[in-house]
Amino acid sequence: MLFSSLVFAEKDGWTSLFDGKTLNGWNQRGGQAKYRVENGEIIGTTVANTPNSFLCTNEEYGDFILELQLLVDDKMNSGIQFRSLSRPDYQEVRVHGYQMEVDPSQRAWSGGIYDEGRRDWLYIPNLNPAGKRAFRHNEWNTYRIEAIGNSLRTWVNGVPVAHLIDDMTAKGFIALQVHAINGQMTEGMEVRWRKIRIKTKDLVPSPFDQIAVVNLLPNHVSESEKAQGFKPLFNGKDLQGWRGVHSSDKPGMRWAVADGVLTVSPSDGSETGNDIVTTEQYSAFELVFEFKLTEGANSGVKYFVNEAFDSGGKSGIGLEFQVLDDERHPDAKQGVVGNRTLGSLYDLIPSEKLEQRFQRKIGEWNQGRIVVYPNNLVQHWLNGFKVVEYERKSNIFKALVARSKYQVWEGFGMNDAGPILLQDHGDRVSYRSVKIRPLVANPTPCE
Repeated sequence: MLFSSLVFAEKDGWTSLFDGKTLNGWNQRGGQAKYRVENGEIIGTTVANTPNSFLCTNEEYGDFILELQLLVDDKMNSGIQFRSLSRPDYQEVRVHGYQMEVDPSQRAWSGGIYDEGRRDWLYIPNLNPAGKRAFRHNEWNTYRIEAIGNSLRTWVNGVPVAHLIDDMTAKGFIALQVHAINGQMTEGMEVRWRKIRIKTKDLVPSPFDQIAVVNLLPNHVSESEKAQGFKPLFNGKDLQGWRGVHSSDKPGMRWAVADGVLTVSPSDGSETGNDIVTTEQYSAFELVFEFKLTEGANSGVKYFVNEAFDSGGKSGIGLEFQVLDDERHPDAKQGVVGNRTLGSLYDLIPSEKLEQRFQRKIGEWNQGRIVVYPNNLVQHWLNGFKVVEYERKSNIFKALVARSKYQVWEGFGMNDAGPILLQDHGDRVSYRSVKIRPLVANPTPCE
């Protein structure tokens, strides 16, 4: 039966990576977990006091489509490495590279993309609720990876889970991970793999879908994002499409573009009058942007800005995704219950705070995402986590405004459309990869 399936696979362009009987073609790296073959399956078993273990292909693969089936103990963690490396010049041959996650825990991140030994999480499936539900506990699961050019996509049981655009590693080995024992894991837990096959020629990518794309290429809009309706708001070269707030002129003071980065420089003591806004207005939309803070810096991304409001020469008035160094800027300790901290709906709703590992250090790039659905549900996302959710124009929203600094502007946050604003608060802050798409239908909200 196994022989027949391999013959069929070869006709369709597939090659088996596992002969069903031996570990020929594989080598073990990292920890000392046990790997064996039984009943046409590779079985990995946890061992105490050893780091992550990897059963690696002898061959390296660049562009490919990989499919396999796996069954894992319900309190265990594992993963499928791809385009991965192990070299003497990197942390004493530590295995590093992309990993498709196997995660039966309550967080349900199976199918997400992790960067083993390098950058940590790259695509967290919180952005894709349907993908989080695809993994089947205590059953065989079918995993699929399409790595074609800089597009890295994953499926669990036929459900798309992650779509990452990244170019850090173009080629490497594939590996089956047995995670070091941690959390609720114990010695002797097992993960099983079978029907491991790969296709490397005449690759045809799956049709585009509507799941969120995480694009790590600066100022790049991928073909999949274009198909979803995204367009750049910042072209990486100049400020075309932007103007000064309360002005018809192009922005001038302190905003500059260099090396694909839009930066506002520190002021000489004045913090007002230099916000920039898009020349177009937006109602329901999904806005994605990256930002980088300097120590003690303050800025913000505003939406539904109403330039009819008189701000007294200060920043334009609108709903604000707060951009702030919480540790060093005094604004973080003002307001109410932290509603002026990073990611918050400024002066209205505090953001959920991220675990330390998901917070970016000052000087590193963060990814923000603002989603405004046609039904006025609004979400703030920070580095793959939803940190704020509210309903614009609701009674609760009106009550929050009535108790905030915005109470003096009648109808604040209620306008049907407005430009996007980047705030000059007198500190050096940088932006890039600013892109937007209109939401004209009524898509399912992200989890």
